[in-house]
Amino acid sequence: MASNCLYSQRDPMLKKRDDFEDVLEERRNSSDLRYALKCYTPVLYKGVAPCKPSLLKNMVLQSDQLRYVIQQLSKDTGKAVDVVQEEAAAILDEMAHSQQLSTVRFFAFTLSKAFKALFRNVCVNEEGIQRLQQAIQDHPVVLLPSHRSYMDFLLMSYILYTYDLALPVIAAGMDFMGMKFVGEMLRMSGAFFIRRSFGGNKLYWAVFSEYVMTMLRNGFAPIEFFLEGTRSRTCKSLTPKLGLLNIAMEPFFKGEVFDISLVPVSISYERILEEVLYARELLGVPKPKESTSGLFKARKVFSEDYGSIHVYFGQPVSVRSLAQDRVHRGQFNLMPRHIPRRPSEETQSFVNDTAYRLVRAQEENMVLKPWVLLASLLLQNLHQSQVTGQQHGVALDELSEQAVWLRGLCREYGAFLHWPDHMTPSEVVSSSLSLHPGLVGISNGRVQLTSGEQGGPAGPGEPRSAATPEEEVLSRAVVVLSCASYRNQVLHVFLRPALLASAVHIAASTKKEEVYNSFSFLRNMFSNEFILCPGDTVQDFEEACYLLVKTGVLQVSQQEVVVMDKGHKTLAFLTAMLDPFLQGYQVVCRYLCEATEALTENEFIPAVRKFIIRLILGGSLSYCEVLSSDLQKNALAALLRLGAVRKINGVDRVTLKVSKMVVNSLEDTLGGKLPTQKAVLARL
Repeated sequence: MASNCLYSQRDPMLKKRDDFEDVLEERRNSSDLRYALKCYTPVLYKGVAPCKPSLLKNMVLQSDQLRYVIQQLSKDTGKAVDVVQEEAAAILDEMAHSQQLSTVRFFAFTLSKAFKALFRNVCVNEEGIQRLQQAIQDHPVVLLPSHRSYMDFLLMSYILYTYDLALPVIAAGMDFMGMKFVGEMLRMSGAFFIRRSFGGNKLYWAVFSEYVMTMLRNGFAPIEFFLEGTRSRTCKSLTPKLGLLNIAMEPFFKGEVFDISLVPVSISYERILEEVLYARELLGVPKPKESTSGLFKARKVFSEDYGSIHVYFGQPVSVRSLAQDRVHRGQFNLMPRHIPRRPSEETQSFVNDTAYRLVRAQEENMVLKPWVLLASLLLQNLHQSQVTGQQHGVALDELSEQAVWLRGLCREYGAFLHWPDHMTPSEVVSSSLSLHPGLVGISNGRVQLTSGEQGGPAGPGEPRSAATPEEEVLSRAVVVLSCASYRNQVLHVFLRPALLASAVHIAASTKKEEVYNSFSFLRNMFSNEFILCPGDTVQDFEEACYLLVKTGVLQVSQQEVVVMDKGHKTLAFLTAMLDPFLQGYQVVCRYLCEATEALTENEFIPAVRKFIIRLILGGSLSYCEVLSSDLQKNALAALLRLGAVRKINGVDRVTLKVSKMVVNSLEDTLGGKLPTQKAVLARL
């Protein structure tokens, strides 16, 4: 806990951010066809000429690294080299992009029409575009967008085409390849398709890694992939996946390129196309399979208003600068470069740390709309009314007043908030509410969340059947989880202060050491839930102290943490932000302690869901958010990491072995019933 300074010196209020330009403004006033057919001659790395897909494939198959792996596999399996070579070629044919300018132009025309129908604005920071343009010319570039919607990769290519920048080659899941016609169109626009998991397939891994590294070494095109690996159904940032980032950095580690630029990109949606779909997935409804027919059925979205999108291209990050004094590249000269090697612990630690900091950069540049503040306030009001039995909803004037207060707090904490200054607060609130008619409504002058679709499933023309109590709970949960997905967009702003506020509450002490112990415990417990950089506990504690002292919530000395009289309102708001997660983890612990039968990994989520519905119907739990399968999985991951639960691999299933004493201790500590230093026998 020792540190040279009492508080973090980083003042988020001082951070300068770029201005935005609406790229749809010109599209609304000029020909889409002329735009699609414009002269397009982007400058590439060191002025290299674009590489034909067939030539790229040949370079990969002839590379020393892939030929070495093919020879080794031939020896290990007894297959002829030619046979293994053909398998590698087949993998590459399945995987590789076949980018064609004619297809790109088709998408440019089509997406112009679609975006103008769906969105009011698509705003881009032009300074970020200028930085990216320079980065592409200087070094190989890796684009790392946040991932909240299927729109993300289409949007990225559309923006780069608009600004005459080199189009990226995009890592896409195999799901898209199964879409007739559309899958091949995506391939011809620059997508390359990878399997969700490779297992122990050494040949697939070798082909995939060599394909990516060949493009990077030669700077043929920027590489684009999602650090989070998949779309976030909760709109919280997901724990970064390291496989592709490891591969992308390898040409630098081996000295094959001077540097690589990593560019975090933050994409913020005022309204997400998949909001209800995500909520249903979190409640156990299977994700619809990607299909062309499904795409056409989704045409009704064009009659809806999805507000604005903000895309912020962050500062390019130099791998060379990051790796200085962290990674000793001499280790890569100890054997020929073409021989695959497992990354050292030093390298893995560096890549992991870099990944977390890149996701933090994405979070900090997310543009927050007024609706995310309103969603936060409405969810807290819903919970309060359920607990106290008060009238549901909040008066429009009162909501506007609360939103102005929260706007001030957000700005104090350094949020990148887009609040229209030319409108009165009540106009901003009314405009934001009108964009989400499926989630919120106004009745008798009070704003409240909608109750969702009532009743069981019905056939065409048939009346909807009466809903069971369980169906009513799930119906409400769809709305609550959809609303929570917007609240989650602002969580990164309040996370560290909220952890400290909850720690003050749990510790029930003014001693700084005890408050820090509680903060450290909560931070460790929620490290699967939120983006918390490994090893930054002290720094996060100091930042939280700094922000809460700055806003007059706490007074912090070397020995004590004291709540100020005027700080209770802010403290109550911050603890309420984290409370659904605290209660969710406690409920998971309670279920595991009460479970009498052996539980398999596949049975865990459905069983916990039934348990939670029973608690909600019984009145002992008011948070529908706890029904989120994402929260339940993260809670289980935390318990596995802490040794409270172990996986026992059987012949055909994985069983969960629960240490009920440890789980019970964790539940009590989360509820403030046990001092944190005694939790789990000092395991934390």
